[in-house]
Order: sequence, then C-alpha cells, then structure tokens
Amino acid sequence: MFDLHKLGWHSFQQLCLTILREVLGQTVESFLASSDGGRDGAFSGTWQLAGNEDLSGVFVFQCKHTNRMGHNLSLADITDEIAKAKKLVESDRCDCYILITNAGISGTANEEIIQELMGIGVKKAKVFGATWISDQIRDSKKLRMLVPRVYGLGDLSEILDARAYEQAKVLLEAMREDLAKVVLTSTYYKAVDAINKHGLVLLIGEPAAGKTTIASLLSMASLDQWGTYTMKEVRASVVVDRWNPNDSRQFFWIDDAFGVTQYELSLAYEWNSFALKLNAMLRTGVKIVMTSRDYIYNKARKDLKKSAFPLIEESQVVIDVHNLSIEEKKQILYNHLKLGTQSKEFRSEIKPHLENISKLEGFVPETARRLSDPIFTKNLIISDYWLTKFVEKPEEFLRDVIEGLDNDSKAALALIYMRNDNLESPIVLSESESVAIERLGSSLGGCTSALENLRNSLVYLIPSEDMYFWKFKHPTISDAYSVILKRNPELLEIYIQGSSPEELTGAVTCGNVGLEKSVVLGRKFFPLIITKLKNFKSSTRHKTELWSTWEAKRRLHSFLANRCSREFLQLYLAENPEVLQDITKPELYLEYSPSVKLVIRLNDLGILPNDTREKFTKCISDYAIAGDDFYILSSKELRDICTKKEWQNLRRKIREVFLTSVDTWREEKESGFSDFQSPKDHMARPLESLKLLKKTFAQIKFTYRLDEQINLIEDWIIETEKKSPEPIAPRERLDSVEQQDNLDGSRSIFDDIDD
Repeated sequence: MFDLHKLGWHSFQQLCLTILREVLGQTVESFLASSDGGRDGAFSGTWQLAGNEDLSGVFVFQCKHTNRMGHNLSLADITDEIAKAKKLVESDRCDCYILITNAGISGTANEEIIQELMGIGVKKAKVFGATWISDQIRDSKKLRMLVPRVYGLGDLSEILDARAYEQAKVLLEAMREDLAKVVLTSTYYKAVDAINKHGLVLLIGEPAAGKTTIASLLSMASLDQWGTYTMKEVRASVVVDRWNPNDSRQFFWIDDAFGVTQYELSLAYEWNSFALKLNAMLRTGVKIVMTSRDYIYNKARKDLKKSAFPLIEESQVVIDVHNLSIEEKKQILYNHLKLGTQSKEFRSEIKPHLENISKLEGFVPETARRLSDPIFTKNLIISDYWLTKFVEKPEEFLRDVIEGLDNDSKAALALIYMRNDNLESPIVLSESESVAIERLGSSLGGCTSALENLRNSLVYLIPSEDMYFWKFKHPTISDAYSVILKRNPELLEIYIQGSSPEELTGAVTCGNVGLEKSVVLGRKFFPLIITKLKNFKSSTRHKTELWSTWEAKRRLHSFLANRCSREFLQLYLAENPEVLQDITKPELYLEYSPSVKLVIRLNDLGILPNDTREKFTKCISDYAIAGDDFYILSSKELRDICTKKEWQNLRRKIREVFLTSVDTWREEKESGFSDFQSPKDHMARPLESLKLLKKTFAQIKFTYRLDEQINLIEDWIIETEKKSPEPIAPRERLDSVEQQDNLDGSRSIFDDIDD
C-alpha cells in the first residue's frame, strides 16, 4: 500500500486522472476544481474492464481524497457527491459513475454506495479504493514515472526486484523523505527527452534549484524500467574506469561535474581528455547525467573542447532547472509544507502568504524545504516583507540560522566541513579535531547528540557500501559555513588544521586570486599551508599507488597554478625546489596539463627560473617534432615562454623532421583504431593537428602535403565507418511522458494545507 493520504487533494486528482488514462488508453477530460459540477473527469465511449462486463456511455469520474491515514469510506462521506450525480443523470450527462478514493472500501460500503447511485438513475457504478490504486501503481512502470512521488510513498521492495531494491535503497536512502514531496516539472520532461535522444543530460542551475532531485528521478526511472546499474561517481576518469563495454545497462550520475563550490579547471580538462571514450560509451547505450552550478558551468564551457565533446554544446542537453512555472512552484511549496515538520498553527499562519511566495522570482525548491522545517523558521516573522527576504536572500537567513545554533551544533557542522562533507559514522576524532571542537566549547558526545538533532534539517546520514557518512543536507549549507569561517580567523585556523591537504587544494586560495566561493587565506596562514602540502604525496581518489601519486601531483600543480598568489609561490618554491624539476616534463595532452598551467603562471609572474624554462621548452618542442603534441603551435602563452631563437629552431625541425615523415605518422594513428570508438572520433585529434600545421606553415609546398594527408584521413574515416560494427546494444528509451493537467481554478492548491 502507498501513503496516498500524504498527496493532498490536488496531487491526488492528478494521480487519478493519470491512472485513468493509463487504464482507458484514451484521453480523460478534466475539469476545473471550482466548476466541475460533480465531475473531476469525464469520458465518453466504451471501457472494457478486465474480467468484467464492458461499460459504455457517458462516464463521470469523481476523486474523493482524505488526509486521514487508514480511513474507510462510508456512504455518509459522499452525500454532496450523490446530490451532484443526481443532477448529472437528470441532464443525461452521466451513464456510468466512477468514484475513486484513497480511503479503504469495505464490501458493505461498496454495495451501499453502488445501490445509492443506481437508485438515482446511474446505469453502472464502480468504486475504486486505496487497494485498487496501489495495484495500478505497482503494475505500471510508466505510471510510476508519470507520478514519481510514489517512489517515496510506499515500500520499494514491492515494486523493484531484489537487486534493484538494494541499489535503490543505498542510492536514495538519504532523500527518501524528499522523494515523497517531489513535483514533476517541465524540466524533468526535457531531461527525459535529452536522455532518450543523446544518452546524456547536463543539468545546470543555481544552488538549491533542484538538480539533484531531477537526477535522482532519472536514476530511479532507469533502475525501475530497465534494471540499469546506477553508479554515482565524482569525475570522468572514474566513469571510464567503471565502464563495462559488454554491458550497456549502466547509468552514471556525476554531481558537480566541474567543481563543487567553485570551478575546477582540471575537471573540465579531464572531461576533454576522456571525451572519445565517453562518446563511445554513449553510442553503446550507456546513460550519463551530469549536474553543475550555473556560474561554474559558465566558466567551464569556455574550456570544454567543442570538437571532442559536441553534445555539451547542444542546447537540448543543457537544461536550466531554475526555470519553474508558477504552478510548479505552488505544488512544490504545498508538498513540502504538507509533509514537513511544521505545526498546524504555523501552516495556518503562513497560509495566506503562500500564493505570493510561489510567485517570487527567487523561489527555488530548497526554499520550500526550509519553510517546512522549524529549524529554519524559528525566528522568522510571518509577514510579506520578511517572507520575501527569506525567499530572495536565503544566504543571509541561512548564515543567521547557523550562527544562532548552540555550541555543540556548530562544532558538529565544523566536523563535517573539516572532513570535506564526508564525516564517517561512528565518529573517530583525530587529535586536531578534538582540539578544534574543544575550542568551540563542545565534545565528541555533544557533537554526536547535535548531529542527531540536526538530522534531515541541516545534515543527513547516508549509507555508502559498508559504512555511513554524515553530510550537509544541501551544498548551500557548506557555502554559508565557509562565509562564517572567512569572518573568523580563529575558526579558519581550526579548519586548516583539521583538513587534509587534498581537501585544502580544492577549497582555499593562498592570497586573493579572484576565485568565487573560495576561502581566501592571508599571509599569516602561508607557513601552515606549506607544512600541510608537504604531506600531500598521494590522493584518496584512486586505490593504486601509481594513479594515487599521479592524481596528487596533478592536484598540487593545479592548486599552485590557479589558487596561489605570487608571494605564496615564492615561499613555496623556496622550500620545495623539486617542484621545478617536476614541471619540466609535463604529460602529453599539454592543453590539459596542470604542470603546463603552472609553468605559464610562473612565467607570467616573472618567477620562472631560466634553467627550468629551457628544460620545459625543450620537452614540449620535442613533443611537437615527434608529432605527439602540437599545443605549442596554438598557444600564445607557450610561445611567449620560448626565445625567438628557440621558436625558429622548433619551426625548422618540424619542417625537416616531422613533415618529411607525416605519411608514416598518419598510418600509425590509423592503425591504433578500436571498435569501441567511431572512426571520426579516433582521428579527430590527428585531423586537428594537421589543420593547425597547415595554418602554421602556409607555404604552398607544405599545405599541399598536409591537404593530401587530410584527404587520406577523411577517406579512411568513410571507409572504416562502412566496416564498423553496430553498437553493442541499441539505446533503450524511457517511456515518453507528457505533462500532467494543470488543474487550476478558484480553489487554491493550499486550501487544505493546514488540515
């Protein structure tokens, strides 16, 4: 059974009409709530009931919702409906009367109601109760996708098979309560369409706009409908590592694809470098959902390589989840308040203001969640002015909420923040963490109790494999806490002491370098950061030693290149001169290399030693001469690092060495083709290289030779595409969905908010 009493009259009516369309297979006409004349829906035709006689004529459908859990319907409950039905019969507008209710229906009550309806002239009457509705939901995957709130209103083990149930339980446990409140918006339909067409959807929007909710709905729908293996990953490299080319039933969900609270250049470069494999994955039927904050994506899109990852550029897969209609906002606000923890008195007091709240420009789903929780509204004055500020200035209110907490609660949030939003439960404190919470006036016991009190308001407990983690309920809470940290040097030092080097490289800047949403550290903290970074030898993002060391070096170089002032870099290099040796031999795909970015940064600041510059220049020149990487030809920043003589020598050697053997180079590139790539994708980079060389060496004798190689590659692509096998498995599609009726009328959706 599903908890249908939690739906509210408006959502229940939508559910009933959706079920009827699924059952009838035809369009059911719906009526406005204020002028339905005793009809929530109507249909004219024949309805063949399974195992029963056919019904035909003019149908009237009436939905009867109750907020009372376990209530059984009686004849006395529908006195008004009987009177309206009689008028419909007298005007020849009702041959068959169908009553649908979320209440229980006993055999006796069913018989009494049908007899009463037949007595007023109805030819055929049927009554369907909570059990019948639950059966329809349980039997129809498409229905569950049309009304995905039901995933949060019942026992998932009754819907999904054992494997899918266990996966769903882990995947959605933390947001089970929120799932019951979800509203199916136009953005969800666009996201389904993008997944169907491309296998990829990128959800962008402001913080708290509902990106994670839509991603979870897509994940749940694919899990339910196709039996996919849903994996929530952190970055492109992990997605590629987890890809099984022999199994197309994989669904990858990557939150904050280009950075959590600020743009991380290395993540965008990683998506570019793995683009060929990602495109191959999509062709085999894999599905990928990515989310990003809007201000982060606006920066990332400049660095995403269009030719490597063309789908990102197509507008149909870039969806602004902040674009909600007024009706969608109303339903979101209703669901959260109705199913939240606010008292009846609070709901009654705020009820007259809800229509206006839903029309405010700054309203997002997170607004509704906070209004439904007393911890966020403890000191809120219920008036149009203060409610408008609550909606339009959420950061200020959230900071006030955090600063108004008791010492134990503040310390508990500090522990989650210091663990980079992953506080393992049960909690085992390090020495520095013990000192930190003691200085905040708390203890381990106090923090443990506070976390439980804050659960599902500011924090939540999420399972991950064989352990649990405390996390912030929403990323905006972490944002608000970072602002508080920046205001208080005492807290800032606690944060640095308790954070790992890996966490610090993604969250702080040493000096103000203009990065949004970052924690800016002044020079007094530089020695402490340098000491912390000395221990950064391996990354927790990878298990193998090789990959772990590689990742740590990349993150360190990226941090130094993008998050550090000139003053800090001079201090760091003086104590760690080995870094200068590391950056003289950058890895291939130079445009994505943090080492290259660091060299450019040091050169721009005038602190790149000449011997380091010479070794670096020789290395990247050798790459170009060998045909491995021509980035130096297209990057003005790299050319500026070279002397005039070095640049002239490089051009000469490319002509004398590479261009004389370009035919052999092309054949080697073609020979490395794999069936898991398209021929076009495989030769995209060699083609770009030849076009770049053609632009660089404009003399006729060189352009003729390069044009010849370009034509040979294009011919090879055409011939190879003809021989390429079909994708491993055709991409399955989510069932097409249409938006539900807008059941608007003079009756407010908030009419029963305080029942």
